[in-house]
Amino acid sequence: MLHSSTVENYLKAIYLGVGALTAPNRLLPMGQLAAALGVAPGTATTMVKTLAESGLVEYEPYTGVALTGAGEKLAALVVRRHRVVELFLVRVMGYRWDEVHDEAEQLEHVVSDRLIDRMDEMLGRPEVDPHGDPIPDPTGVIKPQPAQTLLTCPLHTPVTITRVIDQDKSFLRFIENHHLKPGESIEVEDRDAVSDSVRVRGKDEQRITIGTRAASKVLVHVTAAAMLLLTLSATASAQAQPFEILDNSFLVEEAFNQEAGIFQNIFGIRADGDGWEAAFTQEWPLFTQTHQFSYTVGALGADGAAGMADLMINYRWQAVMESASSPAFSPRLSLILATGDAERGFGSGGPGWQVNLPFSKQFGDAYLHWNAGFTHIPSAEAETREHSLLSPHVALSGIYRLRPMFNLMMESVVEFEQLVDGDQKRRDTTVTLSPGFRTGWNVGDTQTIVGFAVPVAISGDSTSAGVFGYFSYELPFIQQQP
Repeated sequence: MLHSSTVENYLKAIYLGVGALTAPNRLLPMGQLAAALGVAPGTATTMVKTLAESGLVEYEPYTGVALTGAGEKLAALVVRRHRVVELFLVRVMGYRWDEVHDEAEQLEHVVSDRLIDRMDEMLGRPEVDPHGDPIPDPTGVIKPQPAQTLLTCPLHTPVTITRVIDQDKSFLRFIENHHLKPGESIEVEDRDAVSDSVRVRGKDEQRITIGTRAASKVLVHVTAAAMLLLTLSATASAQAQPFEILDNSFLVEEAFNQEAGIFQNIFGIRADGDGWEAAFTQEWPLFTQTHQFSYTVGALGADGAAGMADLMINYRWQAVMESASSPAFSPRLSLILATGDAERGFGSGGPGWQVNLPFSKQFGDAYLHWNAGFTHIPSAEAETREHSLLSPHVALSGIYRLRPMFNLMMESVVEFEQLVDGDQKRRDTTVTLSPGFRTGWNVGDTQTIVGFAVPVAISGDSTSAGVFGYFSYELPFIQQQP
């Protein structure tokens, strides 16, 4: 079988994909392979079957693929050519480190191994490329490089950056501009699980806060002196593991905004014997995580009729980030636009505003969220005059992490709703208890969450049970390439 550029690309993608798997996984799922190559799953499966017939891969239908010994050696030599070319372009040709990946993608298929060996010799037999990726030797063997990410390395300990595992040009420029290239010495000062952020102190005491996705792509090595100090020290405290699912409660608001560059689309629907209600919310950070804009579009249905609910325009301020000793706090102010038909029971009958004060705190594998606030409609329409309606509410929820991407939930909400009854005002108190769960998956820089709950509402002498469905899709609005 001729080793075409297509074959080499498949072998390299399998080589890199399997190398990123964690034990005991040994097979790269076909979906991941297809995504890495930008082809349809069926196309990837057809090629993998051909490679299996040639003895280059092991293919298990519906499970995944791995390289044979022969396939692994060929793939390692492709990776070697790519990384030697990258380093040669930077050191000899004067390319920037964020320019060389695409060039090397083309050249890795046309340069000979003899030329690569001469380039390697000229460069002094380097062990890594400009991004810190290890270069296989002429036999395809890679020297082990023990490393941790900025998410797992010890706090307040000098570490040396050894590798950046993202070839996206804008990301590499960001790394360079903040002195986080391989070879730089830094310290991780803090990790904030709620805001998904890591604070780093680097060159000239410069401090920068980055998101956990970015931090996971920066690999570091603890110096021998620092490792000895850690071994002898008994004062290091254990860090709570960050929650993999955040900002995805159903009825009780959580107290953290979207991180910069990420927006979230949320859809929820609740139904019971009296009707249904649905809402779509889209959340956007305003330049930074401190300020967040969102809007909520709702719809209601009852007695065979349906209509749009009042539109809400929301602003939330990340006043306090969660720390070891204090909860997160992010007050929200919402403008209510009277877009719903109040006469049919689909709106409040006038514009208004809402205030909510959410707090959130992690306790090991559990999160507690508590809220208090009110809704005020200054001029709700009635039969002969307008009424000022004030409806307070309080809420409490507990989230338990049963597995990394599976949470059990118990939410409770107490509403003291003021209504117009005929031409008079009345107040109804409703207590809602809602057990449920949420789960999801991460694909690249996106996260999808689905959930289900059974809300039980108690008001006076009546009790009603319903169902609640939840869907969230979170992604960058400035798309990053893997």
